[in-house]
Amino acid sequence: MDRLRQRADFLAVANGARVNSPAFVLQSRRRDDLGPIRIGFTVTKKNGNAPERNRIRRRLRELVKRLDPVSMQPHHDYVLVGRRDALSRDFATMLDDLRIAFSKPARHTAKGSHKGPAKGRGEKPGAAPASRKPD
Repeated sequence: MDRLRQRADFLAVANGARVNSPAFVLQSRRRDDLGPIRIGFTVTKKNGNAPERNRIRRRLRELVKRLDPVSMQPHHDYVLVGRRDALSRDFATMLDDLRIAFSKPARHTAKGSHKGPAKGRGEKPGAAPASRKPD
C-alpha cells in the first residue's frame, strides 16, 4: 500500500465516491492502472491548530495500519479526511467505522453532479408563484 502525496491525486479522489462517518470521510476513486492501493490523509484547518490536526492524521494512519488490506478494493485510491471527532472518539469504534466504510457501497457525489436547479435559479421557498400575463 502506497501513500498519495501529490495534490492532483487528492483532487482526483475528491471527485469520486464518499462514505461519511462521525470521525472521518472516506473518499475513493478507481484507477485504470494496475498499481497498488494508495491512500492519503488530510485534515482541514477548521478542525483545530497544527498539533490537533497532526494528532488526527496520526490516528487515521494508525487505523489504516490496523485494518486488513483485503477489505480495500484493488486499483483504488483512497483519501481519509479527518474530522474533529477523531480526537475524542474511541479508537476501536473508529476502526469499526472504517471497516464499515470500506464495505459500504460508496455514494458517488462528484462535485457538480447534483440534481435540481442551479443555485439562485429556482423559486425561493415560501415565495409567491411568478405571475404571467394573460394571453
